[in-house]
Amino acid sequence: EETYTAPPDTDAVDVVVKEDSNRLQLLTPFEAREGKTYEDLPILIKVKGKCTTDHISAAGPWLKYRGHLDNISNNMLIGAINAANGKANSVLNEMTGDYDKVPAVARHYKAQGQGWVAVGDENYGEGSSREHAALEPRHLGARAIIVKSFAR
Repeated sequence: EETYTAPPDTDAVDVVVKEDSNRLQLLTPFEAREGKTYEDLPILIKVKGKCTTDHISAAGPWLKYRGHLDNISNNMLIGAINAANGKANSVLNEMTGDYDKVPAVARHYKAQGQGWVAVGDENYGEGSSREHAALEPRHLGARAIIVKSFAR
C-alpha cells in the first residue's frame, strides 16, 4: 500500500493576507549580503549579562504577533540590559544623540539605510523561540551579532 502523498503544486497555491492584518504578514526575502564588507557600524546595544531568547524576543502578549515579523519586532531586545546605562530597552541613537527604545532606534537606523551591530556575552540566544530571536534583528537592520558564544 502506498502511503506517500506528494505535496501540492505550490505554484497553484495563492496565500492571501489582508493588508491591514496586524497578526499575519507575508514575508519577503532579506537583502542578500553579496560579499559586502561592513565598516563603521554603530553598536545598537552591548548587552550586559545573559541574553536569552526572552531578552531578544519577549514572549507573553507579543506572541499574538508571531505571524507578523514587523509587529513582533517591536519587542526586539527590550528585555536586554544595556551595559552603557544599566537599563532595559534604553539605547543611545548615535544619529540623534537621544536615548530611545531599542526597536525604535533600530528602526531609525534602518530607515536611514544604516546597519548596526549588537554585542553580547556568552551563550547568546539560549531558550525557545529561536526563529524570532534570529529574524527580528535581521529584519530591523542588524549586520552582525558579536558574542563570545551562541547557544546551539
